[in-house]
Amino acid sequence: MELADSPEEEEFRARLRRWLAEVLPTLPPSPSPADWPARRAFDLGWQRMLYDAGYAGLHWPVDAGGRGATPAQHLIFLEETEKAGAPYVGANFVGLLHAGPTIAAEGTPGQRERWLPPVLRGEEIWCQGFSEPEAGSYLASLRTRAWRDGEAYVVSGSKIWTSHAEVADWCELLVRTDPEAPSHKGITWLAMPMDAPGVTVRPLRTLAGSTEFAEVFLDEVRVPVGNRIGAENDGWRVTMVTLSFERGTAFAGEVVACRRVLGELAREAQGNGRWDDASLRRRLGRLNAEFRALWRLTQWNVSEARGSGAVPGPAGSVFKLRYSHARQELFDTAAEVLGADSLDLGRPWTLDRLSSLSYTIAAGTSQIQQNIVAERILGLPKGR
Repeated sequence: MELADSPEEEEFRARLRRWLAEVLPTLPPSPSPADWPARRAFDLGWQRMLYDAGYAGLHWPVDAGGRGATPAQHLIFLEETEKAGAPYVGANFVGLLHAGPTIAAEGTPGQRERWLPPVLRGEEIWCQGFSEPEAGSYLASLRTRAWRDGEAYVVSGSKIWTSHAEVADWCELLVRTDPEAPSHKGITWLAMPMDAPGVTVRPLRTLAGSTEFAEVFLDEVRVPVGNRIGAENDGWRVTMVTLSFERGTAFAGEVVACRRVLGELAREAQGNGRWDDASLRRRLGRLNAEFRALWRLTQWNVSEARGSGAVPGPAGSVFKLRYSHARQELFDTAAEVLGADSLDLGRPWTLDRLSSLSYTIAAGTSQIQQNIVAERILGLPKGR
């Protein structure tokens, strides 16, 4: 792709900067990380502002309610919102970055009309019900059962690490609809209402003290057949679409954030005397090169997704694999810059360091990503 802005892109960037400069000072203070109802309201409010200004679903297809923006415009939006300190998608991230794009790619016209506008308008939150206590890295071994009863599926089982389940309206849910089929063949993708009878949510506290994850217990929950995305037992293929978005483009904005953190770390080191350490300067310089390369890979992945019908390819696993480790190294370096202050949870980057430990597990472990790269990109035989 052409990396220099065209005149149209320069105008788009300038217009976006003006809008951000006008609206960001009007936002209320960010709520406490522990106040999930307030966080939900804050995140939905920001999404509504984006919608009213024409920036919601910027890169989504027009027939899915988006703007059909070019890859360059999408990347400009990510760059400028992060540089301006705009709110992250927050509790909206599953709907905006995973479930919504999956429904846009795989849903019927009626399903698109039902679920996509509320996501874009900031009216509904989604959570992800994929992982299970005994089906982590090997997701296809999931056991949550769903059997057909007339025009509904009856679902029983449990999920774990369910992002934002506490405040979600809907769940992108994987269930086993054919227990006799091979593990990858008997899975179905459902949209489950979180207020359905039989749904119990139990928050989980992370190492950083937050509760953005939860266990979800399902006791004969009835989900309409019309809430199935794709065909029955074809859910693994649909899931690969979801994971392609999660690994390929969902972390794009975070790369910009990491590049900003690098600059802040350099200034912090210069101020506290640690800049005199040549090894630290080399480490920061190498990380700068690393994240510049990751941003170029992000640009490539976004462009490839647009050229292949808006679904990212397996190259997203290359990005996710390297980004996960680079992020951990970034915040390990932050601890080195802070010294003893890195134990203070009130200091910048301390909680980020704790959360970075999850990145080599979330959205598929690094070992799984290595397998995908080896088999689907390099064409190597499967391991025994």
